[in-house]
Amino acid sequence: MATRTVQVLFSLLLLLSSCVLASTYGSDRAKKRCHMECRGTPEGRRRKECVRQCLDHSGREREHGEVAEGGRRERNPYFFGDRSYEQWSRSEHGRFEVLERFARRSELLVGVENYRLAVMEAEPETFIMPRHWDAEEVFYVMEGRGTITLLHENNRETHDIKRGDIIWIPAGAIVYAINKARNEKLRVAILLHPISTPGHVEEFYGAAGRNPETFFASFSDEVLEAAFDTPSEKLERLFEKQRRGEFIKMTEEQMRALSQSTGEGGWPLARSTEPYNLLQNRPSHSNEHGQLHEVGANEYQQLQDLDVDVSIANISERSMMAPNYNSLSTKLAMVVQGRGYIEMACPSRSGESRRSEETTESEPQQRVLYRTVRSRVSRGSVFVIPAGHPVAAVAARNENLEVLFFGVRAAQNRNYYLAGRNNVLNRLDREAKELAFGVPAEEVDEVLHAQPESVFLPGPERRREAERGRQPSPESLLSFAES
Repeated sequence: MATRTVQVLFSLLLLLSSCVLASTYGSDRAKKRCHMECRGTPEGRRRKECVRQCLDHSGREREHGEVAEGGRRERNPYFFGDRSYEQWSRSEHGRFEVLERFARRSELLVGVENYRLAVMEAEPETFIMPRHWDAEEVFYVMEGRGTITLLHENNRETHDIKRGDIIWIPAGAIVYAINKARNEKLRVAILLHPISTPGHVEEFYGAAGRNPETFFASFSDEVLEAAFDTPSEKLERLFEKQRRGEFIKMTEEQMRALSQSTGEGGWPLARSTEPYNLLQNRPSHSNEHGQLHEVGANEYQQLQDLDVDVSIANISERSMMAPNYNSLSTKLAMVVQGRGYIEMACPSRSGESRRSEETTESEPQQRVLYRTVRSRVSRGSVFVIPAGHPVAAVAARNENLEVLFFGVRAAQNRNYYLAGRNNVLNRLDREAKELAFGVPAEEVDEVLHAQPESVFLPGPERRREAERGRQPSPESLLSFAES
């Protein structure tokens, strides 16, 4: 008996060790590939951050959602969780995080390679250091209120910002901001469109010192002395004093002065950077299950050159956004608040024709196979929705799901809904319905016209509860039988 027990335990240990070795081997291969990709990143902080992300690669694998296909679970290339963000700066007063490059995750996302997403969060009464980017930016204020200032060549613009505001930041403009609230964070989602290198962005600090480091420190003393007509001793004091980081706590006097700051004269920009509040715009769709606010270049002209639109969906708890797809635009979806899950239909990556087990010899061979991409999402999660891919979003119990969408290649884009009162399939001809589905048109219409709502619908859990409510109780069935 003891010998048999030892044999069983030995077999289990062999099995466990083989699983660990296989996992380690797969993880090592992934890390090696990741390090190879880091070699293409410029030296300095960005390469160090890339290597750090590689070291944490195995941990990120577990949070990337799942792809269901044939009962298997695979890594989801469209989902980005908390560990997908690179920490560019963080202190007790704020943080700035940039999502990893889309194309680094998968070749399926190469179409949005030249866009990045970032999140900036500042604690109450905090000053955010001036900087400029080699990228155009679109800010969306997810939470809080503050003041943002842009410096151009001949003028300065200062704007109050609040939740729901969108503001365009032209490339090269120096930007600084404050969170003037006393008990509320300022959270901003940022879409970056790099100018110099696709998918790669850099921030530049001029008005700074040692932390953050000013780019003036890269110039020689003789050049700086001549440029500023100032002795090097004074320049050293100016450019070495600051060591408090990118987020700085303000005094009451400083906050009041910066809050009341007004613009200076000079030639105005061809387009104003005045914010546009998305939430004050009338919703394009609204019912008890959710609201959708949308803005494009027609309403906010500053989005035109970027070919971007912005929308926000607030899905009521246990409700859903109907399955839909976009004709031209790829949507970069970021969860602002709440929890839920997203499901998307994707064509199989293997372009081979495969015969279903249920297919008979007389039936034509199946050419297009789809897989279900499903991920649970929460605040900060990002999900990429390529053009043409049908997708649905469902809110969890007891909390709404608020999702921000940046639409890339937005001009001439059309959104098609696939369920509900505005279902595009309702427009099929009678004969087309019968030929496409293989059943009488009346049966098709019975299904397509059953849902009375549009865009936002009762979710699966709400429907199950409604079904239980419609079912007769055992007592009523007994009384009916006795009668």
